[in-house]
Amino acid sequence: MHIKSEDIIRLEIEFHSGEIPAPYSHQFKIKLVFGKNFINTQFDINYLDREELSEEEILNEGFSLNDDFSFVGELPKIWEPVLKNLYSNSKWSHQKMLDDQGGIKVLAKDKHGKIVRSIALNPKEWHYYSQELIQAIYEISKKEAPLQIRYKQVTHNKTMLYELTFKFATRKFVFCCNGAEQILEWQEAKDLLACIFLPDYDYGTATSSEPTKEGNYIDCGDGFWHEFGEGLINLDEGFDAKKKIQEEFERLSQLLP
Repeated sequence: MHIKSEDIIRLEIEFHSGEIPAPYSHQFKIKLVFGKNFINTQFDINYLDREELSEEEILNEGFSLNDDFSFVGELPKIWEPVLKNLYSNSKWSHQKMLDDQGGIKVLAKDKHGKIVRSIALNPKEWHYYSQELIQAIYEISKKEAPLQIRYKQVTHNKTMLYELTFKFATRKFVFCCNGAEQILEWQEAKDLLACIFLPDYDYGTATSSEPTKEGNYIDCGDGFWHEFGEGLINLDEGFDAKKKIQEEFERLSQLLP
């Protein structure tokens, strides 16, 4: 029997990446205590099994030499219904411990003192929200600035520059198109955010200079522009992520005043 979501006063999310090799192998734990005005939060992430790798091998994969991180602080209350809704809509395994494949396990405690430990049967969804939570923590701790995505369409007679600033901590985003700006609710950008990192990005064809030639381009937040024709590669033959990204930007532009 699982806890009623409205009675939950504490959640702990624990993740282990399983058997993937270093430097990618890692584990994290997020502890959340729901207070009256905010969520008391503790977060720890540790990268594993790097002892046998050289500094060059780690750096060449895009990591630093010390990617471990810890945080103790407060998250905005807006996260509470999101996480409780995720809990109430999840189904659970009878297992209590993770195996060698890794995954996510969740601890929930209610206001009556009942504690339940379970492994989610929807681990991808829990991992997705965990990544959003981690980005919120990085923003609040000033470890990282809010994620900014830029998308540019250049034709023979006009140029459209779309800019999205995702504020994970408050679950809102600022959408700007050629200078027109509006703050929109998180749900409006969720589909776009989920699609942006689905294709493979070819950094061999990317440029740090803002493009001026005809075409469609995207900067995923690291300052490198990728042209849709050559720089993005759909990894799933059954889903055209590139087309979906373009459609989502065009849809968002219709929401501007």
